[in-house]
Amino acid sequence: MLTHPSPGRARAASSTEVLEFWFDERVRPLWFTPTPAFDREVRERFEATWLAAQDHRLEAWEASAEGALALVVVLDQFPLNMFRGQPQAFATEAMARAVANRAIAEGLDNRVGENRRGFLYLPFMHSESLADQDRCVSLYEGAGLTDGLHWAHHHRDIVRRFGRFPHRNAILGRESTDEEREWLASTAGYRG
Repeated sequence: MLTHPSPGRARAASSTEVLEFWFDERVRPLWFTPTPAFDREVRERFEATWLAAQDHRLEAWEASAEGALALVVVLDQFPLNMFRGQPQAFATEAMARAVANRAIAEGLDNRVGENRRGFLYLPFMHSESLADQDRCVSLYEGAGLTDGLHWAHHHRDIVRRFGRFPHRNAILGRESTDEEREWLASTAGYRG
């Protein structure tokens, strides 16, 4: 079990609070833009929620489409903000994929709005498994989610080429190959 800094707030947020925050018009432009102030806000507001999810205390959320979506956001998106540049950023990716798998198997992805559905598929895009990457592309294509499809292909191409995300190497203490170092130094290199 990882050790964590003290959460900024004592109680876990509700699934409704998570979704209201994440899909707020103010927050949408910040989703994929590294912003220290936003990262801090996510950590202060939702670290206790992430810890509760990591400890399997929010599994009841999976009973509904919106709850499953909120749990995936907590496990997949929030740590990328809260722990940017640290190994903890990826600590609950597998849990997020497990929740997404169950939600998709139950057809819950078809019960959330198209503008939210992609977040149920993102855990597969964040995986370093080529099978998960192929599944992500298939899910985006099958749902007609053209906005994220470019990025699904992009992530899959990286994993297909390197077998992993080279931009994670330094964070995870992995040695980069010469080819990875060259790619990271290029304009094509993904920094994520």
